[in-house]
Amino acid sequence: MAEPPYPMLLPLLLLLLHFPFLTSAVPLGSVLYASGSDQSWSSPNSTFAVSFLPSSSPNTFLAAVYFAGTVPIWSAGSVDSQGSLRLSSSGSLQLINGSNNTVWDSGTDALGVVSAAIEDSGSLVLLNNRNKTVWSSFDHPTDTIVQSQNFSAGKILRSGSYSFQLERRGNLTLTWNNSTVYWSQGLNSSFSSNLSSPSLALQTNGVVLMFDSTLTGGAETIYSDDYGEGSNTFRFLKLDDDGNLRIYSSASRNTGPVSPHWSAVADQCLVYGYCGNFGICSYNDTKPICLCPSRNFDPVDVNDRRKGCKRKVELSNCSSNAAMLDLDHTRLITDPNDPNSQSFFAGSSPCRGNCLVSGVCLASVSMSDGSGNCWQKQPGSFITGYQSSSVPSTSYVKVCGPVLLNEPLVGSKGDGNNSKVHLWIVAVAVLAGFLVWLW
Repeated sequence: MAEPPYPMLLPLLLLLLHFPFLTSAVPLGSVLYASGSDQSWSSPNSTFAVSFLPSSSPNTFLAAVYFAGTVPIWSAGSVDSQGSLRLSSSGSLQLINGSNNTVWDSGTDALGVVSAAIEDSGSLVLLNNRNKTVWSSFDHPTDTIVQSQNFSAGKILRSGSYSFQLERRGNLTLTWNNSTVYWSQGLNSSFSSNLSSPSLALQTNGVVLMFDSTLTGGAETIYSDDYGEGSNTFRFLKLDDDGNLRIYSSASRNTGPVSPHWSAVADQCLVYGYCGNFGICSYNDTKPICLCPSRNFDPVDVNDRRKGCKRKVELSNCSSNAAMLDLDHTRLITDPNDPNSQSFFAGSSPCRGNCLVSGVCLASVSMSDGSGNCWQKQPGSFITGYQSSSVPSTSYVKVCGPVLLNEPLVGSKGDGNNSKVHLWIVAVAVLAGFLVWLW
């Protein structure tokens, strides 16, 4: 058999298949390694790229399409430092961990995929031999929608326990744990009653429009507060891991930085479950912090107060020594659809006393808004609270006595307190000393 011409070309081609590509064309067999921070697949205008970024968990890396070098807009998931993202010879894009297990798969085997590309819009696409899109990251969003991306009813953004979706009747909703809707915004009834297949798109001027065959020109639903500013501004809509939906803007498409210009929930403490089970959300200066109701509880994780609190002693171990912890100006946020939560009319004293003597009540809330409502939480309830001087309710939590009130709030990095308080105390002490010296 005759020797093939240019025998050294084959090894060279195989080597190139595993080399980082800086253009939009990514052939079958291409690989990005989590440990190769200099590797990427880039869009033609270099605004977007696919690579690995450090993840929020230690020693893990996020396989992502990112903007401005560090801002992920779509992700396949996280792996350890030995992981990789591969465009297999069979046409599937796969995220593989260091144990050679598949963490994520595009599911495009046998669909004729011959290459991948990163478009200037930010979409990662898999293409067939006719250059037609077989799979697109825009059709499988994770937690972000960018300009020119269509987000239709049925698609969902997810971040931890939180999700965002456009319902077929035109409502935008934020949901916790696939069950509790804590934010909703929709069109008026004259529009929503006639919708057939609604979709959303973030415009380059900072307006979110809802489109449908029944809506001429689209209906405006959200305005970014930098609406119309900057001819080169890049914007995206992101569901953050704190459960809030925000519009972010960057003055430059290539360098960032990004800043928020709209949020769905103006008061972060009203994001359901933000501080976890039995966690109480409050504010130190302008920053939300998470506390336990009292020293009868411990944080589930002292390094992450958002994971909630647990009882030091379970109620089942102190049935004869139960007591009620009074939390003034505190609302234990209630999901009206929670089967383990009951509402009835009662004053504050009966609301508190009935829970104390009840064998199944964990906590109660007495509303001071004129409604006279009393909510009781039973086993199985998720209990999350908001404490502020403006909250018109008092909450009661059953604990094993004696009641151990929290110490006065002291600033610390772990719970987000502001060191300005300490600087003020120091300044007052210095001034007092100086006055004493003058005297």
